[in-house]
Amino acid sequence: MTIRVVVADDQELVRSGFAMILQAQPDIEVVAEAGDGAEAVEAVRRHAPDVVLLDIRMPRVDGIKAARTVCAESDCKVVMLTTFDQDDYVYEALHAGASGFLLKDVRRDDLVHAVRVVVAGDSLLAPSVARRLVADFTRRAVAVPATGPSEELGALTARERETLVLLGRGLSNAEIAAELVVSEHTVKTHVSNVLSKLGLRDRIQAVICAYETGLIARGG
Repeated sequence: MTIRVVVADDQELVRSGFAMILQAQPDIEVVAEAGDGAEAVEAVRRHAPDVVLLDIRMPRVDGIKAARTVCAESDCKVVMLTTFDQDDYVYEALHAGASGFLLKDVRRDDLVHAVRVVVAGDSLLAPSVARRLVADFTRRAVAVPATGPSEELGALTARERETLVLLGRGLSNAEIAAELVVSEHTVKTHVSNVLSKLGLRDRIQAVICAYETGLIARGG
């Protein structure tokens, strides 16, 4: 299977550099490049890629708006390109439906790995980065309407609710397994059930859901 990718960044050197790295892989094809969010959305519509890399800050249509459109119109996975320490829009990007984000100074191997991981449906964020995201979210307490499936939490078993709480705290599967004293295979089953029952795209949305439904207090 060839992974089809669109790369969108208003900086030509960044865009072409990422495209060159990905295109060199035998299982990845860069089907289009875009210089802004509007071009990125159009490229996704035209080429139906598996993954689109979106810079958060772009002219005309920014990465967040583009991510929202792409996620609403297709199953294409969205990965945001950003500088985490300086960017105030990481949470909003993930809330828009992105599957994760990469730092713009990402290493070559990590860029390639991230594309493959996202296509496989796994978490893009390392646990340490997830914890920073959660900390940023709780500190800033972003005013986003609580539209999460709170009424559907009743469909979860007690163990699945525990799993969702631990996901919300940024724990990896191995850490959740140790916390619950079960195998990693069992944790993967719990995570899959949580995502399926709540209609979530990935474990990043599970982190958001845990806070927006009040399962974890934002200030707690």
